[in-house]
Amino acid sequence: MSLLGHRDYRHLFGAQLVALFGTGLTTVALGLLAYDLAGANAGAVLGTALAIKMITYVTVAPLADAYACRIPRRLMLVSLDAARALVVPALLFVDQVWQVYVLIVVLQSASASFTPTFQAVLPDILPSEREYTKALSLSQLASTMESLLSPLLAAVVLGFASFHWLFAGTSVGFMVSGMLVLSTRIPDATRGDRGGVRDRTLAGIRVFAATPRLRGTLGLNLVVAAVGSVVMVNTVNYVQDTLGRSPADVALLLAGNGVGTILVALLLPRVLDRIPERTVMLTGAGVLLAAMTGAIALSTADSGGRRWTAALAVWAVIGLGTGLVLTPVGRVLRRSSHVSDRPSIFAAQFSLSHACWLLAYPVAGWLATAAGLTTTWIVLGLLGLAGFALATRSWPRRDPYFLEHTHRGTGTGHLSGAEEIGDGLWRHRHEFVIDRDHRRWPADAR
Repeated sequence: MSLLGHRDYRHLFGAQLVALFGTGLTTVALGLLAYDLAGANAGAVLGTALAIKMITYVTVAPLADAYACRIPRRLMLVSLDAARALVVPALLFVDQVWQVYVLIVVLQSASASFTPTFQAVLPDILPSEREYTKALSLSQLASTMESLLSPLLAAVVLGFASFHWLFAGTSVGFMVSGMLVLSTRIPDATRGDRGGVRDRTLAGIRVFAATPRLRGTLGLNLVVAAVGSVVMVNTVNYVQDTLGRSPADVALLLAGNGVGTILVALLLPRVLDRIPERTVMLTGAGVLLAAMTGAIALSTADSGGRRWTAALAVWAVIGLGTGLVLTPVGRVLRRSSHVSDRPSIFAAQFSLSHACWLLAYPVAGWLATAAGLTTTWIVLGLLGLAGFALATRSWPRRDPYFLEHTHRGTGTGHLSGAEEIGDGLWRHRHEFVIDRDHRRWPADAR
């Protein structure tokens, strides 16, 4: 919290916080708008809208990162906030489903451009690695708090006004965010000799493919997406059609999911000091699959008050499992890359994790409309189980930082100081990551 004494960071963090809450309100309102336009087909509409969001994130974010250095970053961030503030109110006037899709493309293109630009600013205004790490932790906490408080705030608004006011609140939030960014001193990006977007994106994906723990992380991303899509896509129809409850209860159930996540955010840092990331993240995946089993059981149960209480518990457990998987991911990514390669690694994680959501969202939306919640949740559970199998198979139990391995070479450069073991082979031991000197994970590593 001492970082909040840094004026520029304090204003940027405030902008991020306000924008996060605006996005959270939009998530609740978008589900209710889909229900208002499509009724029982709301799941299909919302699933398609979220799939469009994921496609936009995967494709636009790398392009924005490539061109951000050509525009003053403060101007770019303020312009993107202004664009979002203008687009959101337009959702108040839609009366056709296709109009929702068009506005989602525009809105999420702005958000996908804002996020990498904002992330690139933080290291420049916080050159100390220690301060930058604190900033990343604080951002994660802010995101977790938003997942809890945005649905509660939406529930309060829905208690005395229609969901359309949520869009108005979102627009105001983006305007406040823009004013806070405008009040900061953000240095322009320095142009470097980086490769193109394609080269950087493929470099990160190649590292993911070659690093066992990162392949495991990809499998865990799939578990999170498969189970999380139940919350993001099916909550509206489950609460209003299956349980016969009010729109405010939609927000309350989403808030229950946030409760689980915030508990993890508060408790997990101490746990990670004693327990390896692999154990924590696989435990989280197991919790998610157990919660999915509970959701499937709920979908087949008779109606009654107890089912609402059970649903609150299941949604909270999903939040708990999600936090256990996602909170340590940054540590795993840092461990698996050199400082110079981290932008491409984080970009690959961003793209690949959203690709998992892109797979899960349409299943949760369209299959629920065609076959019902029980069948849909069974399919999503199997998808999550496949991700869990990939994670456990790819990420070895023994995963040390330092690996002893061999190279074939002349004993100069990277091999300086290595031990020659004959026939042009050299052996040494160091913290191992995939880079230009290490293209593959060593089969002879110890």
